[in-house]
Amino acid sequence: MSLTGNTRIAFSEEQAMLLDVAREFCRAKAPREIVRAQLETPRGYDPDTWQAMVELGWTAIALPESAGGSALGPGSVVPVFEAMGRAMLGTPLLSTTLAGQLLGRAAPGMHEEVLADIATGAVATIAALEGGDWGAAPQCHLDDDGRLVGSKRLVGDAHVAAYFLVVLAVEEAPALALLRREQLDPSRIRESELIDQTRRAATVDVTGVEPLALIVGPAVAPALRDVELLGALYVAAEAAGSAAACLDTTVDYLKTRKQFGKLIGSYQALKHPAVEILCEVDSSRSFVYHGATLVGDGALDRDAEIACRMAKAQATETLCYAGDRAVQFHGGMGFTYECDAQLYIRRAQWVQQQYGDAQHHRKRLAGLLLDAA
Repeated sequence: MSLTGNTRIAFSEEQAMLLDVAREFCRAKAPREIVRAQLETPRGYDPDTWQAMVELGWTAIALPESAGGSALGPGSVVPVFEAMGRAMLGTPLLSTTLAGQLLGRAAPGMHEEVLADIATGAVATIAALEGGDWGAAPQCHLDDDGRLVGSKRLVGDAHVAAYFLVVLAVEEAPALALLRREQLDPSRIRESELIDQTRRAATVDVTGVEPLALIVGPAVAPALRDVELLGALYVAAEAAGSAAACLDTTVDYLKTRKQFGKLIGSYQALKHPAVEILCEVDSSRSFVYHGATLVGDGALDRDAEIACRMAKAQATETLCYAGDRAVQFHGGMGFTYECDAQLYIRRAQWVQQQYGDAQHHRKRLAGLLLDAA
């Protein structure tokens, strides 16, 4: 069996336009001092910036036209996430985009009023994890009165979400419970402290809540699988952007810092890792846009799964390496909170665990590529 497989990459005019617009937007709205100013705020992002993103149509890119979306497909969001990763801009776009994808795939043609709200800026999120394993079956379930029993960990942007999609088990099969924020007592949402301060997440106790809607059936399991792969791809796109920005920050320092009368960037021990990071960033972007080419509105096939997993494994390790070198190359200053190298290494630690680390994906790639069980 050939290990080459599908290597197609297509970069559409729409994606090119979105990338240009997103980069310019992030330069104007998210310079580093603005990003740092939001790190200690409860919300973690500027509401005006979020509203500007909504007005640009970013929340509607992948949603169907029947719900007010642009119907450009899930791959078209990738350039936006890459630009946001380069700027280290933290907003609820990732959580909201994935929640919209899950709802649309698990219940096609239904709940379009919710998708329409998402398209116009309502924040949505998926409450999936109960532990640290992305492959674990849900333990959350319904009691005899049809109310939820259980809690969810690390629910992204739960502090501002208007809609929650809670993953649960119904008759030993995965299902989704749709909740509105008003159904949850604020005391049931306990914010978590994350290593990446540009992100927000919380533990959400849903015990005793009656779902607004219960989504069951054979479409739920493949929808959950596809959305986990899309999540891996989107996080990989952000990681590729963050790694590129990390390299720029590091190279700028290497070109200005002198030691023993020489620019430290003139030393081969620092040049070679910088070049290695550049090559790895280019490789990460290739994997990411290969994945963006293959994912679509329908069920993700084997080639798309391989592409998403490869992108996540590559981009994860690239950002981890770039963040580590940025700290080391900045010397003692690199270990201080004021140095931007800290932003990248913290983002790397968050990226590593979201939607599976490199080892998680390579373990599954082995079965896909080598026909191993």
